[in-house]
Amino acid sequence: MAKKILFALTSHGTLGDTGRSTGFYVPEVAHPAAVFRAAGYEVAYVSVRGGQPPQDGYDAGDAVQAAFLADPATAAALAATAAPGELSPGDYDAVFFAGGHGAMWDLPGCAPLAGLAAGVYERGGVVAAVCHGPAGLVDIRLGDGSYLVEGKQVSTFTNEEEQAVGLTEVVPFLLESRLAERGAKITKTANFAAHAVADQRLVTGQNPASAVRVAELVVEQLEARAA
Repeated sequence: MAKKILFALTSHGTLGDTGRSTGFYVPEVAHPAAVFRAAGYEVAYVSVRGGQPPQDGYDAGDAVQAAFLADPATAAALAATAAPGELSPGDYDAVFFAGGHGAMWDLPGCAPLAGLAAGVYERGGVVAAVCHGPAGLVDIRLGDGSYLVEGKQVSTFTNEEEQAVGLTEVVPFLLESRLAERGAKITKTANFAAHAVADQRLVTGQNPASAVRVAELVVEQLEARAA
């Protein structure tokens, strides 16, 4: 199997009816991508609608983010992301659902993306998500009909964090609550503190501060599988 990790990104660019923009959260891709590349993995990108996904959260003062977006190959890849129906699960070792509030609107209900991630998982790969990225896990079912998250420890942007950023009434649902309804065993820490967990090749993190640890756990999971 190719040593390749697929970042799954939102295509949704509006934050409800607030008049604010959103998209995928740049640091939740830039920092994990650096971890994956250092470990010898290639990275690729898919978005719900394909093409150029909207971005959010970019900090020009962060050298890792700046280098990520300035890289010509990365810029070209992000300008022309694949749509999920164009890809095959057999080409990827892991799928990493990045956050950003946009994920709440279009990652759930994207059947081709859920099917792609399920295919990677059922071939022995890893599925990962951070912050609002676990919205992409909500509708993933395995071949036996069970939800991927059922019975597994899962970390996600918490209800308390959503309240702290003032968006409880803006997002279409509360992600922590929805995952719990799907049978996930929610694990969390203090607001905006780093927290990540790996359980049966499902790796999840609570918030942007958790993104690097999620990536490190993905690499650990893949190395354990290879061994």
